[in-house]
Amino acid sequence: MQVTDNVEKQKALDLAEESREKEWKHPSFVAELFRGNFQWEQVYPFPDQDPADKRIGDEYIEKVKAVLEEYVDPDEVDRTGEVPREAILALAEIGGFGMKIPKEYGGLGFSQTNYSRVVSFIGSYCASTAVWLSAHQSIGVPQPLKVFGTDEQRKKYLPRLAKGAVSAFALTEPGVGSDPARMITTATPSEDGSYYLLNGEKLWCTNGPVAEILVVMALTPSITVNGKEKKQITAFIVESDMPGFEVAHHCSFMGIRGIENGVLRFTNVKVPKENIIGKTGEGLKIALTTLNAGRLTIPATATAGGKGCMYLSKDWVNERIQWGVPIGKHQAVGIRLANMAANTFAMDSMTLMSCSFVDRGSKDIRLEAAMAKYYCTETCWSMMDDFVQVRGGKGYETVASLRARGEKPIPAERMLRDTRISRIIEGTSEIMQLFIAREAMDTHVSRVMPIMDPRTPFSKKWPLIRKAMGFYMKWLPKQYLPSSAAFNVRYLSAANQDHLAYVGKTSKKLARSLFFAMAKHKQKLEREQLVLRCYVDIGTDLFAMAASLSRAESLLAKNPSDKTLQDLVDLFCRNAKKRIADNFRRARRNHNWLVNRVRDAYMEGKYDWMTTDIYKELEAPSAKSAAPAEKETLEPVPTAKAGS
Repeated sequence: MQVTDNVEKQKALDLAEESREKEWKHPSFVAELFRGNFQWEQVYPFPDQDPADKRIGDEYIEKVKAVLEEYVDPDEVDRTGEVPREAILALAEIGGFGMKIPKEYGGLGFSQTNYSRVVSFIGSYCASTAVWLSAHQSIGVPQPLKVFGTDEQRKKYLPRLAKGAVSAFALTEPGVGSDPARMITTATPSEDGSYYLLNGEKLWCTNGPVAEILVVMALTPSITVNGKEKKQITAFIVESDMPGFEVAHHCSFMGIRGIENGVLRFTNVKVPKENIIGKTGEGLKIALTTLNAGRLTIPATATAGGKGCMYLSKDWVNERIQWGVPIGKHQAVGIRLANMAANTFAMDSMTLMSCSFVDRGSKDIRLEAAMAKYYCTETCWSMMDDFVQVRGGKGYETVASLRARGEKPIPAERMLRDTRISRIIEGTSEIMQLFIAREAMDTHVSRVMPIMDPRTPFSKKWPLIRKAMGFYMKWLPKQYLPSSAAFNVRYLSAANQDHLAYVGKTSKKLARSLFFAMAKHKQKLEREQLVLRCYVDIGTDLFAMAASLSRAESLLAKNPSDKTLQDLVDLFCRNAKKRIADNFRRARRNHNWLVNRVRDAYMEGKYDWMTTDIYKELEAPSAKSAAPAEKETLEPVPTAKAGS
């Protein structure tokens, strides 16, 4: 059994490794941080949005605001579980479904920065409405078509998508989450190769129940490489009116209740070979590449959530009096408020910088986008918890109840529920940690792992060993030398300039720590996920510090006397340095071995004796005895059809 498990695990790792982007065609600020090379010039001066481009975004946000105020009541959306049809049609009318589609295909051709600004603005008002648009064009059909599609595919589908034909992305399956090696949906080619028969189910497909056009990932016949089977995951364009397509179930969730999400079933769906995106076997690579830039709307909306917490807390902490003073003056509350402001600035800086990298096209943003998603969603969730805590009982109470008794209808409870999904969708925080760790270790993995791999022929190992030794004899001593980065800053305070120097020094410590961790754990390092998480968190905090300091310098150039901004950044950096020190300590000295032992005992049922005196049935007796209800006929929510 153990041998079988190891073989399957190796297959999964091989598939993931094969599908990742292996080349770094453009510079990556974060990748260099992990190599001990703090390239300040990559992030400074801060890449502010071009004023003309910003005006485009400002004007469009006003159009969106008018639509939202006329057609969308976010509390009613939460209560009914539906975004009004009129709102979807109105958003389509102003081009909302074509924000990321080039103008030549009928879209608005927005920059990544403007697109993220618009989606985050919508999300700050109604998260469900934001998901309709972001799922459509961040990870739906438009993005992979733009990057990997043929001219014919773009001409055929992008104009429809720009007009409002809703799209979706279908990867996850009932038994498959983040491990595509276990995918079972198949696409079987016809004898003449002119079409494929698609069979299987996809789960948690946002927009899926109402989508006209979908990207579906499926297994096509395996090929043999060096005598070994190699799975082929291929991306297909599927239209919902193709015979055999079925919406099998609508999913309901604790938050973002107005989204359309469900189980999609494919039964002998005939898909023309012309509907393959990219090449056969490139599906997972296409999915991962699409997610790199596509997931940036999530940190953007998380940042909007942080801004919302700040805005909605200010009056309350000044007006609510306890023991003779406003509650904000009590340090137990004040620390939450101060960190709320400092963290929001850092989130905003990371997100804006990452979006600008996409717009300029001169950076590899796979690590920056993943870090922004990871950091902003984790931080926003913590801030939402603080927001509810600061408001006390009124934070836990629903808007309807608050309104009914004459209180301000602050939607803290709904905001908390809506925010929770962000740590899960488009890569859970745990998957982001593993993704970042793998990319961060690429310098070493590419040089050392082939040497350690027992499958590498002995005759090929010596050249690899000599090459690796030549690299490390030069690289490792440099990690003990002072940073040579030149900062050329004028406005940062002495404290903030010290933080800047700390980033350069600590990036070298991080680089050599990663190297020694790999030397210690070797091929077992991928199992030491708690250790890797420490290093990922260190790198993430260093990126957040660099982005915040760069943006602060740019803002201070316009207003050098702004002491409040200096304090804001100083507070964030001090907090980040404390987290970094804690993570270095946890990476070196921990009791992960004990965690593993208790985990194994739990999984084996050795702690079942503690689960007494609780109700253990999944369903109440009345629910089990009730007659089964007839299956509800599922009608997709009407959407804006192309040409409507």
